[in-house]
Amino acid sequence: MGNGAGALRIGLRRAYVRGVKTSDRHAALSTPFMMAELAWASWETIARRSLMMVQNTCSVAEYNRMVAEKTAAALEIGRVLASTGSVSAEALLKPLHSRATANAKRLRQP
Repeated sequence: MGNGAGALRIGLRRAYVRGVKTSDRHAALSTPFMMAELAWASWETIARRSLMMVQNTCSVAEYNRMVAEKTAAALEIGRVLASTGSVSAEALLKPLHSRATANAKRLRQP
């Protein structure tokens, strides 16, 4: 995909969260939008890490990070499930969404 798709995604997100304080942006995301962004960020992270593996540039620290972040996300979701009676989709998606978008952003850096 070219830069057009990325620019559209960024433009849609900016339009959606316009006027929302930075700390409240995740709260402003609807469940379908959060799921779409999670899918996009996950795909991007998997593609970038796969490329690093193929090029033999994936560090041991990155491999360790992959395992640690999956464990941390699973523990956070388990904590949410155990601590509340009724659980929203947003509460379950938030740990995965925040980690996936952070990874995609970090891996975009040269």
